[in-house]
Amino acid sequence: MRKGTGGGAADEDGPAPPGAAALLDAVATASFRLGGQFLARGDLLAAPAGLTAARWQVLYAVRREPLSVAGAARVLGVARQSVQRIADVLVEQGLAAYEPNPAHRRAKLLRPTPAGRRAMARLGPGHTEFAGRLAHRLGGEEGFGETLAALRRLSGALEALRAEDAEAAEEAGDRGRGRTAGNGR
Repeated sequence: MRKGTGGGAADEDGPAPPGAAALLDAVATASFRLGGQFLARGDLLAAPAGLTAARWQVLYAVRREPLSVAGAARVLGVARQSVQRIADVLVEQGLAAYEPNPAHRRAKLLRPTPAGRRAMARLGPGHTEFAGRLAHRLGGEEGFGETLAALRRLSGALEALRAEDAEAAEEAGDRGRGRTAGNGR
C-alpha cells in the first residue's frame, strides 16, 4: 500500500497506523509484566537448588559452552555489568569458574563447575512439572509453540529495527564528519 492512500496501513517507510502506538504501549507493558512474572517464577523454581532466577539465567547461558561475560550478556539480552556481578557471585559460590580465553587475554570465559551443573540438574523436576502446567494453560504444546513463535517474531522485529537504527546512526555520523559510504574519508 502506498503512503497517504488512507487504507489504514503503512508501507515499510510510511508512518505508523494510528493504533500502532497504542499497540506498542500494550505490548511493552505486557512484556514488562511477563518479564517480572518469569523472574518471580524463576526464583521459585530455582530456590530448591540454592539459586536465584538471575543466577540460573547466567548458568543456563554458559551451560553448553564457556562464554565471556559480554557473550553471556548478549545471549540474555542484558547489560554486561549485570552479568559480571552475578558471574562473580557464582564463582565465589563455586558454581562457576573463569578460564582463560584464547581469543582475548582480558575477557575470561565463564563456565559452570560440576557443582553448578548439579544445581541446574536439581531444577529439573520442578521445571518439568511447571512446564507441563503452563503448556496446559496455553492449549497444550501446540499453543505453547505458537506463543514461542510470536515471542521470537517480536524479538526478531525489535532486533532488526535496532540494527537499522544503528546503521542509520553510523551513516549520519559519517555524513556529519564529511564521509560518504564510497570514499571512506
